[in-house]
Amino acid sequence: MTSSTPRRTVLAAALAAAAGTAAATAVPASASAVPASAPDGTAAPGHAKGEPADRPIRGHAPAPGLVDNRFWHSYTDWRCGSAAGTKAVAGRRPGLVLAIPAGRTEYADPHTGRTSAWEYATWTSPAHTPTVPATEVIASWNAHTPPGTWLQVELSGTYSDATATPWYVLGRWASGDGDIRRTSVDDQTDGKSSVWTDTFAIDDAASGLRLLSYRLRLTLYRTPGSSLTPTVWRLGAMASDIPDRFTVPASEPGPARELTVPRYSQNTHVGQYPEYDNGGEAWCSPTSSQMIVEYWGRRPSPEELAWVNPAFADPQVCHAARFTYDYQYEGCGNWPFNAAYAATYPDMNAVVTRLRTLTELESLVRAGIPAITSQSFRKEELTGAGYGTAGHLMTVIGFTADGDVIANDPASPSNEAVRRIYPRREWENIWLRTKRYDANGKVRSGTGGVCYLFWPVKSAPSQHRALRTLGLV
Repeated sequence: MTSSTPRRTVLAAALAAAAGTAAATAVPASASAVPASAPDGTAAPGHAKGEPADRPIRGHAPAPGLVDNRFWHSYTDWRCGSAAGTKAVAGRRPGLVLAIPAGRTEYADPHTGRTSAWEYATWTSPAHTPTVPATEVIASWNAHTPPGTWLQVELSGTYSDATATPWYVLGRWASGDGDIRRTSVDDQTDGKSSVWTDTFAIDDAASGLRLLSYRLRLTLYRTPGSSLTPTVWRLGAMASDIPDRFTVPASEPGPARELTVPRYSQNTHVGQYPEYDNGGEAWCSPTSSQMIVEYWGRRPSPEELAWVNPAFADPQVCHAARFTYDYQYEGCGNWPFNAAYAATYPDMNAVVTRLRTLTELESLVRAGIPAITSQSFRKEELTGAGYGTAGHLMTVIGFTADGDVIANDPASPSNEAVRRIYPRREWENIWLRTKRYDANGKVRSGTGGVCYLFWPVKSAPSQHRALRTLGLV
């Protein structure tokens, strides 16, 4: 996979090519990880690489459209895992910290050229069996990594043919960029499944192979000899097997509601800080993330924004782009990195998941929870957008009395123009489908209901109920 091409476009092409070849030679995650001593169409302007585009063209018969969410976040959860040098800490927000190093290793950062020594400790979750045998898994984590620390998230699972995956790296992450550069890891496959930037996917879902269970492993790193530690408050994953579909059934509109969410345009940042995915034209994901962070009353401090050129409006959008940037993918559209960024703000939870219906999204909005959704479409498929895209994030903030979708769409010429109303039926279909046709009539893929959800630790009872229904709290 090359970092200059949208990740899901590459995935679709790779799967098509693989269909006519023998299984690929296994490449264990450890081959590109920390040394073994430590455990469609072309996007329109404003929708360049860095935003989620095509998912796999899977081609399997429709299965129940199920989604399973499992997150570890309580004191009991952290004590139930297998710890090697980590410990659970109680309190208002229970977490996991590095207590006694289990070992020491060196990490050669491919993005800085520096090799540094680190102490580490690990925590491995109990095996989780999703309610749906899965074709895809996407992890999320919420953590604080002070300078001199960072973390790695891995996944290993059992297939329906009784064999096991290797340990796959799902992300190497730090909230800052002074110690390591946060990064996904390319070229991870065992010939049955692969990791594509942030998504574990079965290579050939039409074969019937599924992931029946998985474990997640956290490795916490710190400067040797220090007492520093990352603190992880939440770790988990969304597992799913969404039916292949070009269309979804129409849903009935629910009650109207609109949330007051800040409006930011990515296009006002075109040309700014091109080292982060060529500047604002590709910043729909961090721009959307920043809107929701501020909806919940959080924002970076003046000191945190001091690095931004004072001539730039809305410097917090530049800040979000820098601190969601994936140095391997060379983009700001890594889904878990956006969730992790949101959770760096005080007492915030954030996950990547899938919703099964527009009705589920309406229930969240009704409870006061906006969502960031991922979708791909041709210009003529979404009335009022004025563009087509191979992958774009926008923020759903409400529904009209007729059930149409009210979205803060960052692909707008100005902040004032960000609020849009999109026809319900069109929007529902482009978000929830898994297959589509591009402008050349070629079959491409859709995201099947992917979204980011952010919410505060202290949430209203109605919000807690809505999130609990989805298995998120």
